[in-house]
Amino acid sequence: QVQLVESGGGLVQAGGSLRLSCAASGRTFSTYGMGWFRQAPGKEHEFVAAIIWSSGSTYYADSVKGRFTISRDNAKNTVYLQMNSLKPEDTAVYSCAAAAQWPPGSYYYTSGYDYWGQGTQVTVSS
Repeated sequence: QVQLVESGGGLVQAGGSLRLSCAASGRTFSTYGMGWFRQAPGKEHEFVAAIIWSSGSTYYADSVKGRFTISRDNAKNTVYLQMNSLKPEDTAVYSCAAAAQWPPGSYYYTSGYDYWGQGTQVTVSS
């Protein structure tokens, strides 16, 4: 089992920045990749970004490319999501997830992940 705990959400004005953290514990050696998803009220989970734990290769949704950066700290078993130039449409609950393996392209789908955190609220005011 892998346990994931997110932190860093909050209220920010449009144009501002936030950094989310996701600390992993448990059988972290089994983790191949980690990702961030978000869910706004009444909407489906939306892929935001993902990273391969060993290589550091990253993937982003078009809606956040150039504004958000995913990174990891292997020593701390922690993944970060730096969010800059935030927009009101970025408002959502952000959740991190861990995957033991990724068939090609599966990082984009919630079904590609085995473990999930509880989520953290990000609210961007206009």
